[in-house]
Amino acid sequence: MDQKKLQMFSFLVFTKLEGAVTTGMIHLGDKLGLYAAMRAAEEPLHSDELARRTGLHERWVREWAYNQAAARIIDCDDDERFSLSEEAAAVLATPDHPAYGMGMFHRFPNTMDTLRAMPESFRTGLGYDYDSHGPEAAVGIERSFEPWNRTNLLPVVLPALDGVTERLAAGTTVADVGCGAGGALLLMAGAFPNSRFLGYDISHFALGRAEEKRLDADAANVSFHDPRDEPLPDDGSIGFITTFDCIHDMTHPFEMMQALRRAITPDGTWLLVDIKAHDTFALNASENPMASLMYGISVLSCMSSAMSAPDGAGLGTLGLSPAKAEAMARAAGFSRFRRLDIDHPVNAFYEIRP
Repeated sequence: MDQKKLQMFSFLVFTKLEGAVTTGMIHLGDKLGLYAAMRAAEEPLHSDELARRTGLHERWVREWAYNQAAARIIDCDDDERFSLSEEAAAVLATPDHPAYGMGMFHRFPNTMDTLRAMPESFRTGLGYDYDSHGPEAAVGIERSFEPWNRTNLLPVVLPALDGVTERLAAGTTVADVGCGAGGALLLMAGAFPNSRFLGYDISHFALGRAEEKRLDADAANVSFHDPRDEPLPDDGSIGFITTFDCIHDMTHPFEMMQALRRAITPDGTWLLVDIKAHDTFALNASENPMASLMYGISVLSCMSSAMSAPDGAGLGTLGLSPAKAEAMARAAGFSRFRRLDIDHPVNAFYEIRP
């Protein structure tokens, strides 16, 4: 055996462990308010100063900060004072910034706890839906996607769709399928009071969050529904349909597309937003630097959800390439399919019409 190759392979493997452990530390930095305190400070902080500002024990804060500085997540000067760069502050501690990234880290413990159940899934083929991750999963997904949506949905995404903003302003019925905590729906409802907005999701935790937010916003033109109790209309009455990052998670995505086709008006629009993907593993692995992360999350979350019924399709995180999405949409009865020129780090955007 080549000893140098052995050493390099061991190094490669343990860098993955380092990433997982540092991810846990990022979760703690977010949960304990350490990043928020560093952002609020006007100068770099020693660990004792950071501990005082957060009401935490200095020794624990210092060891945490050493991890974060060694991983180059936070900055450390020669006097061991810790701070956030402007970019780090945006990603770690600015919830209104479109680059804010704490959603996945928020739900990290719940996601990793799924490892306990995964061996049985590998044996039986049956996965677990999103509510199996507990209420923090719904909060984590909310925190993952809403910052970008708050900045871009109304001024960038909707105007890119042919005639949709005009239709919303005049008044139509909108359905957001897989609405989660309702952030996108409530944004649109506030901007277009003449329209009626229906949110559908099978996560009881997400629907609970959505209803709380609806009441806080006093949004009388919004309602949320579990489609198992109140199905999507099948009478061609929905003028605008949205699906944000959920089709690949569904046990029966093609059947859902057929349901959307029955629900939509003859001149309606379906905005499909889903993970950027290629047609083959080779392309995903070579073109997407985050492919290994996405395939792993698929096992723990996305594909698990898509396999949570015995006959689940199991698309998974990278399972809906543009070609596949178009083929499925056309087979479901849609005739027009257009990819929108919208820049997003993870998602692709499609305009689909009957």
